[in-house]
Amino acid sequence: MKTVVAGGQVLEKIMFTDEYTQRAYDEVLRRNSDEPEFLQAVHEVFASVEPVIREHPEFRDAGVLERIAEPERLVQFRVAWTDDAGHVRVNRGYRVQFSSVLGPYKGGLRFHPSVNQSIIKFLGFEQTFKNSLTGLPMGGGKGGSDFDPKGKSDGEVMRFCQAFMTELQRHIGPFTDVPAGDIGVGGREIGYLFGQYRRIRDEYSGVLTGKPLEFGGSLARTEATGYGLCYFTNKALESLRGESLDGKTVAVSGSGNVAIFAIEKAQQMGATVVSASDSTGYVHDPHGIDLDVLKDVKIDHHGRIAEYAERVDSAEYHEGSRGVWSIACDVALPCATQNEIGADDADALIANGCTVVCEGANMPSTPEAIERYREHHVLYGPAKAANAGGVAVSGLEMSQNSIRLSWTFEGVDQRLHQIMDDIFTTCADAAERYGAAGDLMLGANAAGFLKVASAMTAQGLM
Repeated sequence: MKTVVAGGQVLEKIMFTDEYTQRAYDEVLRRNSDEPEFLQAVHEVFASVEPVIREHPEFRDAGVLERIAEPERLVQFRVAWTDDAGHVRVNRGYRVQFSSVLGPYKGGLRFHPSVNQSIIKFLGFEQTFKNSLTGLPMGGGKGGSDFDPKGKSDGEVMRFCQAFMTELQRHIGPFTDVPAGDIGVGGREIGYLFGQYRRIRDEYSGVLTGKPLEFGGSLARTEATGYGLCYFTNKALESLRGESLDGKTVAVSGSGNVAIFAIEKAQQMGATVVSASDSTGYVHDPHGIDLDVLKDVKIDHHGRIAEYAERVDSAEYHEGSRGVWSIACDVALPCATQNEIGADDADALIANGCTVVCEGANMPSTPEAIERYREHHVLYGPAKAANAGGVAVSGLEMSQNSIRLSWTFEGVDQRLHQIMDDIFTTCADAAERYGAAGDLMLGANAAGFLKVASAMTAQGLM
């Protein structure tokens, strides 16, 4: 039994049944004891894949767990830029290249004050297995900076992106590492990053995804994570419960692209979505979110969620974003940030009738919340499966760039829908194979890990 402590707070008590898994995790803990988010992600995967390790002793002999938890490469660099007043500002930039065993490193860039090495490593680790589940030839990576684009002028964002890419371009390329957007990195930032890469390298290639349509972006990429989340949720409901999103009351957190397009697709599927949130608070609209108003507030004018309630009579605004989980609902789709649902939030959801939680954000549920889901037989769709639609369409954008063609929105959306259905089936089949039918978290981790571990073993020690 071991205890992980960060910032004076006990995060997890760790005990594995397999001696090799325990030994490998102890080494990860020793090397990364000050990285709680990364340790949380590693512990979840290691706990899930113990039956896979028992079935494949060759993974033990090849040291797969020790290797899979150590990134192939981690780069930290200084980003110096000037603000509009001419003052020099300095931020930290990161790129973790976790695994290239299945293809070029693939994963987003996050610009947010919370970004640090632990966050980047947890995201890159998760991305490796998420990309594996899509069935597309992509490895796992992630990157970003503690730069905050909020409140910055376009000129300041451009100068930061140019300084960031001046260093990052040494480490990426269309056959090496293909970053995309994430929190704080949208079409504007991708455009500035792509322009600087092209200027320095003198090449026009699919080195970034999430690009605007005018220079190589894919239709349906903006909608992909939110749409894919709903496709996965609906498939899980149909397969495990004989139900669908039609007629369900849905609570959504967040109000970025993932949340907005999850709301849009859930409404198209017949659900009533009653909430949205941002870092300041949340709105509850029992009549159903007015998507046109929400898009105008958040996409067109980059406003605060309180402005939605000022414009919609049926909506109430509440300070404190976590209160969104006190709303009565059938289905919860957390689409904001990591660890936004704790044990108390999970208890509130369950007490108010929620029976399904599928994750649009990365690792939004704490381990304690996940235990609550299991205790109360909540249908739980983990992030690495449920929110894989974004990176799936990024993979499809890479394909379109390679063949110099663009597919229709309907064509991309059809491929996305099939990929998300296939991800559910892969997870469900793996869960049943390893004696945990219906446990999609175990299924996602086991299936994603098995593919990566098998490739690592086949390609030899490296």
